[in-house]
Amino acid sequence: MSSSTPVIDSGKAAVPLLQVSNLFCERDDRVLFTGLDFSVAAGDLLQVKGSNGSGKTTLLRIICGLNDSFEGEIYWQGRPVHRNRELFLASLLYIGHRNAVNKILSPRENLRWRCALHTRVSDAAIEQALAYVSLSGYEDVPCRNLSAGQQQRVSLASLQISPARLWILDEPFTTLDVKGVKALETLLAEHVSAGGAVLVTTHHRLEVPCTLRILDLDQNRAEKRSRQ
Repeated sequence: MSSSTPVIDSGKAAVPLLQVSNLFCERDDRVLFTGLDFSVAAGDLLQVKGSNGSGKTTLLRIICGLNDSFEGEIYWQGRPVHRNRELFLASLLYIGHRNAVNKILSPRENLRWRCALHTRVSDAAIEQALAYVSLSGYEDVPCRNLSAGQQQRVSLASLQISPARLWILDEPFTTLDVKGVKALETLLAEHVSAGGAVLVTTHHRLEVPCTLRILDLDQNRAEKRSRQ
């Protein structure tokens, strides 16, 4: 794989929410990326693309603080994350490609547990979030009895009730049906329209009613799609 680096710039004068500067990462004696620079501003939906092994998941995990095998700097609202980690983590919602659902608990209990880590959310808000992802009637069913797609919906329901400004999502469309895909695309667009930001990896071709920015780790190319 080429170690050339894609560079992407939001073109906005304001300080971005997230900025990655001169990032270098090597895995198994192979350079994934070097000198990587990009930013994510409020109102941005940035899709990270690339073939398997190009470093998409590794990049997201580095940003979230789950992988420290890198060089470079990551900034949150203009300040280095390592000096501002508590505020950064409070502003971040990360959902990995393996949904973080406790299969013993019900969807309602899973969301209560997640909310307790950051903020108090009413039962009515939890029920509304589960209804949005078409899980009405399944609120109290143990997640081990749900399909893989339904378990993914439980994980994604947390997007509805999280106060986080930055969503980092790794392959969130996996196992979703057509209805679930459309609901998630709408949710992403609503979040950025409200001033939030999204960084997402997916092989799915996003059809969103907002501007979509692309960071391609394979082709060293940045592009910007217009509103659909």
